[in-house]
Amino acid sequence: MGVRTKVARQEKQIRNIWMLSREYGSLAGAGGVKDVACQLAETLARWTGRSLHVVLPLYGFIDAQALGFQPLEDPLCRDRMLRLPVDMHLPDTTVYEEVCYFYQKISRVHIYLVDAHRFREKSNVYTYTEIDETRLSWQKKSMGHHDYFAMNLLHQKAALELMISLGATPDVIHCHDGHTAILPALIRENPGYRTYFRGTGCLVTIHNAGYGYHQEVADIPYARSITGLTDHVINASLLDGTFDPFLVAGHYAVLNTVSENYARELQETGSDQLTGWLGHELKKRNVILEGVTNGIDPGLFSSSVVAGANPKMLFDPGTSGDNLSGKVCCKSDLLSQIAGGGELEGVDRFGTLNNSVDSPLFTFIGRLSEQKGVDVLMEVLGVLLQKNVHIQMLVLGSGANRFESRLIALTENKQLQGRMCFLKGFSPELANRIYAAGDFFIVPSRYEPCGLTDFIAQLFGNIPVVHHVGGLVKVKDNVTGITYSGDSPDDLLEALVRALALYVDMPQKRKIQLQAVEEIVLKYTWTKVMRKYLELYREARETQNCQ
Repeated sequence: MGVRTKVARQEKQIRNIWMLSREYGSLAGAGGVKDVACQLAETLARWTGRSLHVVLPLYGFIDAQALGFQPLEDPLCRDRMLRLPVDMHLPDTTVYEEVCYFYQKISRVHIYLVDAHRFREKSNVYTYTEIDETRLSWQKKSMGHHDYFAMNLLHQKAALELMISLGATPDVIHCHDGHTAILPALIRENPGYRTYFRGTGCLVTIHNAGYGYHQEVADIPYARSITGLTDHVINASLLDGTFDPFLVAGHYAVLNTVSENYARELQETGSDQLTGWLGHELKKRNVILEGVTNGIDPGLFSSSVVAGANPKMLFDPGTSGDNLSGKVCCKSDLLSQIAGGGELEGVDRFGTLNNSVDSPLFTFIGRLSEQKGVDVLMEVLGVLLQKNVHIQMLVLGSGANRFESRLIALTENKQLQGRMCFLKGFSPELANRIYAAGDFFIVPSRYEPCGLTDFIAQLFGNIPVVHHVGGLVKVKDNVTGITYSGDSPDDLLEALVRALALYVDMPQKRKIQLQAVEEIVLKYTWTKVMRKYLELYREARETQNCQ
């Protein structure tokens, strides 16, 4: 069967796709899920005849009407907003929470925001903020929302009630991460949903299987009451004594994760201990994780989107005729602003950098956590900067207080003045400027399901230096970046020393930059990755129809 015939067959079978995600594009984000959900949905929507719908919460930081969203009308009464009661029962109390919806079509994707008090009171997607802590002292900054499980269930149930109210009959429902992974069980085990969704398949994508990402709950009576699932289903879905959404999804949906190698690591190696052995438990139940490496839209991460860029600063790392003079301008522009003490919106600055365009600029952008290998990076930075007095380091991110404090201490080290800068916080525009300015981008993750920052860095000509695990194995050593296998500070330090040698080898450095972009265009654009998801959608629907 030819590729065109195969895709045409998929398109005929899978025409109505719904997605549930707690993050989506610029509307709400905390990590790579926002990019994957948005870019996959928009790519799928470009294909004629395919209908894409996305449902996410209306958080307190989203001004729906200012963004062009309109109240969704009740199909039974066109002059009023659709308002629905959702059962959220406690073990000893009958509870209903009212939801309504806002709607807008963006880039051919139908987007619905679930409006409820539980979501409106949240000022961040997953965690409390400093503002929340000032309001209530127990809401500690960076602590996860205390009602996370109720938020997840309200989101999933409100989405199902919306589909029924609109008369929508999805071919497939794509559930992103543990926050939405109970939905397949709800539509198979709940008599109110079972018949209506009998022709609907479900795919659950595990974006991160590590501790803290399962969205599990230890209160079993509470899990039973709020989900409405039977004791048999609940008890069959326990991992280390807790009700685990990923485990229950394995009974009712096709499961995938966001790179082939991460899927292998979870089910075939000892790395699965970082998940509580979820992958091995799924395999024991004959649930095999599919691996689909995330894609990227190069047009969204090019030099042309660098905030404040002017024509002479633009460059194209994927064009052999570009001498990278534009990248030098991007580097000079950012360094001069930092060295001059200019304000950088959205972040607090600690330390500074010299306006030295000729010095190698190492960069890190991400969450400050052990998963991201920040503890290993901390061990290396002081040694690297003291031994190599001509290099500079720029860090953008926030996270655990202990890591923030250690970074601030490094910026205060007198020997590192002018060469170590920590920008606490996050700004997408500033991140793009750092990608464009940097020479090397450090990704020391202890484990990494896929990794998007390495893609983005490559598209900006910022050569990634990565720990060769999970989805980061897509970076090829001395071909599209620099890789290292061990997980010790010495292993990372050795890789960074190799980067310094590459910095002065301009022909080889330029060759790696070009090969990295060529690799992305050849294998990892969403138009290519989309076809793998269409295969999974078809498998999910056919599996359901055969039950």
